[in-house]
Amino acid sequence: MPTHQTFMQEALREARKSLKEGGIPIGAVLVEDAKIISRGHNQLLQRGSTVLHGEMDCIENAGRLKGADYRRCTLYTTLSPCEMCSGMIILYKIPRVVIGENETLKGPEALLRENGVEVLNLDLPECRKLMGDYIKTNSKLWDEEMERVGY
Repeated sequence: MPTHQTFMQEALREARKSLKEGGIPIGAVLVEDAKIISRGHNQLLQRGSTVLHGEMDCIENAGRLKGADYRRCTLYTTLSPCEMCSGMIILYKIPRVVIGENETLKGPEALLRENGVEVLNLDLPECRKLMGDYIKTNSKLWDEEMERVGY
């Protein structure tokens, strides 16, 4: 049986894919009944998008699922979801979110919990290092992104 670590490694694979493409290293996988049904990674820079965060890209790539399907899913993401991504999680009633870390950026995890979403932080040094290294190397770009979303 796959573990949280197994699925988070797949989300990290997506984050590294984004980095290799010149993007921000955030990745996500959507798991239904212990099987990955979708993958995604941050594509703000690669596609000039304003909304394709790793979580949003992952859900977009899942296609139009039925409500019952979303309610059997767990979303794995390398970084704590922002307000937009958290809203999507709440909207589609995804019951569980497993995050790689929340020190680099902490989204509204309390809002997720208040809306019945189980939030599990694996607090993985590998996720922190990936984002921390990116921010150090691309501090101006990161600051611009954070300013854009009000952090």
